Amino acid sequence: MPLPPLGDYLETMRAVTPLVHCMTNYVAMNSTANVLLATGASPAMLHAPEEVAEFTAISAGLSINIGTISSHWADAMLTATVTASQHAIPWVLDPVAVGATLYRQTLCAKLLTAQPSVIRGNASEILALNGLTSQGRGVDATAATEQAEEAAIALAQQHGCIVAMTGKTDWVTDGTQHYRISGGHPLMPRVTTLGCGLSALVTAFIATHRETPLAATAAALGCFAIAGERAGNAAQGPGSFQVALLDALYQLTPNDLTTHTQWEAIHGA
Repeated sequence: MPLPPLGDYLETMRAVTPLVHCMTNYVAMNSTANVLLATGASPAMLHAPEEVAEFTAISAGLSINIGTISSHWADAMLTATVTASQHAIPWVLDPVAVGATLYRQTLCAKLLTAQPSVIRGNASEILALNGLTSQGRGVDATAATEQAEEAAIALAQQHGCIVAMTGKTDWVTDGTQHYRISGGHPLMPRVTTLGCGLSALVTAFIATHRETPLAATAAALGCFAIAGERAGNAAQGPGSFQVALLDALYQLTPNDLTTHTQWEAIHGA
């Protein structure tokens, strides 16, 4: 099945300017906020257990990232995800380095009971989250995307959600329909927290397109693929790439997204 014009999703997201509640890691807070602002959403970074339920309830979407997890953050994340489920607020799980420790695996298992709208991770994280053997080291994507496609489909089917697996090429599935998205640039893995920012951007898109989360997720991935390619063409290295990426996201037009996203529907996966 073909994707609808993805530019329509960017146009609507910018018109709505959704408030995205980001419970992300220390390393990613600033860069994630800038990604959202550059693309057209409104970020907020709150993680105190005393206020997360109240704030989640007034947010358009919730982004959960376990990168620098600690016990009080974990408790707050569980509260926020339960609140999101109770108020039918879409939320995204970024299971950073879930295969690294038992603590991360246990936390993610609990978070999954609150039924995320989207799981966004690299191939190693998707394999680990699905309970498969993987040699993932930290946040690096050491498993090829193709190796984890079956795991992504299984996760989507088991949890009734979208799974977005990102890497050299991206794979997005709802368990039945699958799409591959190409683009980006080799400098992207040289800049930390880009995946964290992408998870938050996915949240912004699904928050404004709750009825079509698969296409909305594909639109967010398309934004990064196109902006990453353009930033790479202008950059001299990782430092200038990071700045160029924000500029490219800001300059991206709906027509760019519709016309230049390189996607293909995958059949028989």
